[in-house]
Amino acid sequence: MKIDAANQKDLPVILSLQKLAYISEAEIYQDHDLPPLAQTLGQIEEDFKQQVFLKAVIRGKIIGSVRGYLEDGTCYVGRLIVHPEHQNKGIGTSLMREIERQFPQTARYELFTGDKSERNLYLYQKLGYRIFKTQQLTDRVDLVYLEKWNS
Repeated sequence: MKIDAANQKDLPVILSLQKLAYISEAEIYQDHDLPPLAQTLGQIEEDFKQQVFLKAVIRGKIIGSVRGYLEDGTCYVGRLIVHPEHQNKGIGTSLMREIERQFPQTARYELFTGDKSERNLYLYQKLGYRIFKTQQLTDRVDLVYLEKWNS
């Protein structure tokens, strides 16, 4: 596996992969209107202008991605995705470590996930992230915000 910066032409593949990866999240919450599932190509292209996108590639195929951006001393990490056939193989961990390396100057990293997303919460906490707040997104979804201080 190789992790590289994504480019503009990768965005349709990343968006398709994102929608595939978030189906399991939608099933957990019984909510198929989650923002990652509703995102359009135009919206991801706008995100790409302002964020660092990484891709995980195996044999020329994108099988994972994560993105992040720096604002006011915090690196906001988002949309960590791994193809369902490649999950639980360390790819998400590798993507997280690499996105953190992209922002060595940040004071802290922040991300969020759903409160019922046990595998995500386990991964992020294993990587040193700690919960600092919870916020209701919809009737079915509460978001858990996690942070990690850069040491």
